Amino acid sequence: MIKLYGVPRSRAMRALWMLEELGVPYENVRVSFIGETRTPEYLKINPNGHIPTLEDGDVRLFESLAINLYLARKYDKGLWPKGVGDEGRAYQWSLWAMTELEEPVLTLLLNRMFLPKEQRDAKKADDAAERAKRPVGVLEGALKGREYLLGNAFSVADLNVAAVLSWAPMAGFDLGPTPSVASWFQRCSGRPALARVMQKE
Repeated sequence: MIKLYGVPRSRAMRALWMLEELGVPYENVRVSFIGETRTPEYLKINPNGHIPTLEDGDVRLFESLAINLYLARKYDKGLWPKGVGDEGRAYQWSLWAMTELEEPVLTLLLNRMFLPKEQRDAKKADDAAERAKRPVGVLEGALKGREYLLGNAFSVADLNVAAVLSWAPMAGFDLGPTPSVASWFQRCSGRPALARVMQKE
């Protein structure tokens, strides 16, 4: 059986969401990012000391969005693109989410919510919110006139980008100025598979 190491309130949420979308049997081995990823036992599984990690038979993977690309392709339930061009776009949007979007929204979330109050930096939060506007604007342009990133159907590209973007509204980032992003995000975040993941915590 597939094993996914991590807890829902972490980057592991992304892979748990994919597993729920696919409906394949899996075990969620609960490993917290607080004090449990640096044990000798876990470092044998993932030498980076991060979550999530996926074990699927003899395949072991880390990096949440790479895990999702693998799962979508192997256990295709309509989430994997049908043509090579859209496969390229799925990789493009997944890499884009990590390189352009994740850092500002994570910095925003840490400094508005997650860090202890005495460690939060309002200036860093405001700067991150400003910097996040650019990638969210790029996403707005890509979604104008279409329901999802690759067309009319939800895919791994949407799941990966929406999972990264999910930190922004949690931190009070307003999607109102980008209506295409706002309505797309509502469609993605309203999926029953994601609700099942959130119920696990």
